[in-house]
Amino acid sequence: MAGLSVAADASLLPVEQKVEESVKSPQVTVVHFWAPWCPNCRAELAGNAWSGFIGANPGVNFIFVTVWNDKDGAELLAENGLGTQKNFVLLLHPNGSRHKADQMKVFMGLPVSWIPTTWVFKDGKLRYALNYGELRFDMLQQLVRDSSNEWKR
Repeated sequence: MAGLSVAADASLLPVEQKVEESVKSPQVTVVHFWAPWCPNCRAELAGNAWSGFIGANPGVNFIFVTVWNDKDGAELLAENGLGTQKNFVLLLHPNGSRHKADQMKVFMGLPVSWIPTTWVFKDGKLRYALNYGELRFDMLQQLVRDSSNEWKR
């Protein structure tokens, strides 16, 4: 089964274009949508879980996209050991609204209906989408490992 390919689209916002370009890498790229006010997002940060996971996966690129918020949340991430890793990028989606009617619902043509949401890409193809909320890092590690393998097309 082949992953969903990301195609260039001039109508994408600059933040989407940056992510789109990044996920074309032959390296596995994890794109994580989050918000500083979200209880599930904050739970994932507890105990430096994300920073430990990123540190354990130096060959993987990580992009955190802050959504449904007017600030990027860099301070909260720094408090939880994130932000200094060379394979970590923090981006702010410009929607800035916590109001349901104004929230971003699509990113790079793919649905985002819940946060946190985590996607795993390789070679510009979406390999896995965890669109249901708080994740388990052992499961994410397996998905990263599986994505590192060559898939039959």
